[in-house]
Amino acid sequence: MCDTPNMRKHSSEVVDGIEAAPARAMLRAVGFTDDDFNKPQIGIASTWAMVTPCNMHINKLADEAEKGANAAGGKAVVFNTITISDGIANGTVGMKYSLVSREIIADSIEAVAGCEGFDGIVAIGGCDKNMPACIMGMARLNRPSIFVYGGTIKPGAGHTDIISVFEAVGQHAKGELNAIQVKQIEEVAIPGPGSCGGMYTANTMASAIEALGMSLPGSSAQNAVSDEKMSDCYRAGQQVLELLKKDIKPSDIMTKKAFENSIRVVIALGGSTNAVLHFLAMAHTVGVDLTLDDFVRLGETTPVLADLRPSGKYMMSELVAIGGIQPLMKRMLAQGLLHGDCLTVTGKTLAENLADVADYPEGQDIIRDFDQPIKADSHLIVLKGNLAPEGSMAKITGKEGLFFQGNARVYASEEDALQGILNGEVVAKDVIVIRYEGPKGGPGMREMLSPTSAVMGKGLGKEVALITDGRFSGGSHGFVVGHITPEAAEGGPIALIENGDVITIDAVTREISVNVSDEDMAKRRANWTAPAPKYTRGVLAKYAKTVSSASEGAVTDK
Repeated sequence: MCDTPNMRKHSSEVVDGIEAAPARAMLRAVGFTDDDFNKPQIGIASTWAMVTPCNMHINKLADEAEKGANAAGGKAVVFNTITISDGIANGTVGMKYSLVSREIIADSIEAVAGCEGFDGIVAIGGCDKNMPACIMGMARLNRPSIFVYGGTIKPGAGHTDIISVFEAVGQHAKGELNAIQVKQIEEVAIPGPGSCGGMYTANTMASAIEALGMSLPGSSAQNAVSDEKMSDCYRAGQQVLELLKKDIKPSDIMTKKAFENSIRVVIALGGSTNAVLHFLAMAHTVGVDLTLDDFVRLGETTPVLADLRPSGKYMMSELVAIGGIQPLMKRMLAQGLLHGDCLTVTGKTLAENLADVADYPEGQDIIRDFDQPIKADSHLIVLKGNLAPEGSMAKITGKEGLFFQGNARVYASEEDALQGILNGEVVAKDVIVIRYEGPKGGPGMREMLSPTSAVMGKGLGKEVALITDGRFSGGSHGFVVGHITPEAAEGGPIALIENGDVITIDAVTREISVNVSDEDMAKRRANWTAPAPKYTRGVLAKYAKTVSSASEGAVTDK
């Protein structure tokens, strides 16, 4: 590749000229040659770590992306950022760091690439928070960039996955499984590398990013351990050089119309409520005006078509086997549900990418036809009312029903709620209220996977509802409402609920309310005292001071 100054806009500032001799000296020690100083530098952001199966293989994928970038005439430099594991931390105090890690990862990608003068970026993510974080870091820098998904895990024996284990804990509490049976599920559910196997948050965000146009076609629907995934990484390394040639940046791809495409695809797939939080954050980062009202508008005309876990039957690996999300997107484009003129990292439009995509094989029943949807409109329901005046998010497929009314059973933490469920305190017709778990109050907005899994395991999935100012794992299902804003720590109405208050959740009218008069709520508010900060130093303290509302994506640079 010729030395084109336009393709070396950032690296030239670091390595060109006599004044840059010290920088070149440092780079020679890590393998640079004279020729390399004349090539565009490509940062390969790897989220490899041995803390989780989701990311344990990503070092090998980063090596492939490096090879691809070098073969295309660039000089690739691999660097690492952190990751955490929701699956390991869920139900513990450690989960407070989960959403915080999204900001740390985005900050670190921005810091390393900005400091080192990389001209382009390939970021490889494999778990819930590091995927939107990669997009946010790349979008802040706004240099030619591609995201690569680390791939989905294969099913465990007996068609099990991580949610099978969480729900086995509830089944044990109910007396349906003994400790040996729980251990048997535990031993087989996670057979190797890859992200959690249903349409949970990892596969939701991988699909969302592909639909957004920031991944190569097919990247979201590949097994973690496969030749296809290795090829995907190599091609991404090559393609970022093409983006450099054409000066195609994230801001050219991540437009309002592209976000609309992505939201519609997530709805069709029955994806995680966490996508809403991450969409709002990614859009904020790239300067796109996206609000909860957009989810309401798009959801009215977008059906749920995929029969995927957690509320459905199939796993992501089974969707991979029939062609992934590309045929679904082609069907949606034909129905007028997608904007075909959106630019993607291929350098082509979405419609051009989909032109030669074959349809799903005859007889498959993972993706429904439009005339037989699982739900005629979105399962991601924005609810407002006197309990959530700024909004909340429900994940309601219709299988749980569309209306629930019950008596509040209030808990001030996830741990207290879990014990209340497991010890039989929670009964049919209860609305479990878990508060002080929001972005500021947690801090960190923990996922309520342990309580929701315990509810399902105890057989109460259709008998109780659960609401929280925290959030939910993509593996959560049941009649659940999260992201309630304002949160309890800021004196939101959820802080004022008392045991026995009647709470109504209506997915049809999109309302969530508590049957307490404005006058009585005002009296309660007058007697309410904000709790003292749980952390006064360190990353959780900084996060609590800077994080925005969940209705704004829980970003820290608002």
